[in-house]
Amino acid sequence: MQSVLLPMTMFAKTCCLGDCTGISFVDSTPIRVCKTKRISRNKVFKDVATTGKSTMGWFHGFKLHIIINDKGELLSFCVTQANVDDREPLKNEGFLKDIFGKLFGDKGYISEKLQKLLFADGVELITSIRNNMKNSLMLMSDKILLRKRSVIETVNDELKNICQVEHSRHRSVINFMCNLIAGIIAYQFLPKKPSIKFDKLETNQLALY
Repeated sequence: MQSVLLPMTMFAKTCCLGDCTGISFVDSTPIRVCKTKRISRNKVFKDVATTGKSTMGWFHGFKLHIIINDKGELLSFCVTQANVDDREPLKNEGFLKDIFGKLFGDKGYISEKLQKLLFADGVELITSIRNNMKNSLMLMSDKILLRKRSVIETVNDELKNICQVEHSRHRSVINFMCNLIAGIIAYQFLPKKPSIKFDKLETNQLALY
């Protein structure tokens, strides 16, 4: 299913996606195709959708993975089945095409091997640490931007509640694809998007200790 839905990214990239600024945020959100009680009775997405678990509990459907810039514009997106690990799309060159600089994600993207792989391609993956991990040195600017990662949660909320990319009334897989693409394009045309303000002051002044 992943290989079928990935061409949607190629289609959307030619018409509505934004430009990378060097500061990007990545996240995934569940796309439910039916309510939890109706999982066993769902026939439209039989053998296509899968059951996965998110922070909100179990769901049946897919995952929408998105990358945005600091202006709230979508840079890339792809759809996977619900049981696919969040880190898998980052291993796909097509998903990270034209992405450079710093990429901020949540704890679900922690992977030393993945960080080294992305760094070789010019992308620095920055995540927070788990409670059982040793603390690591981080630039203050990176810490501030990591705290502002919640902006992508707002984007996910607008995609679902304003652009209606998620509903349980699909009658075919093609209808699901068309609705998802239309919702993403509609989001890009919103006059006001969630964004962050971040100004970095460049100075030659030496820090004194």
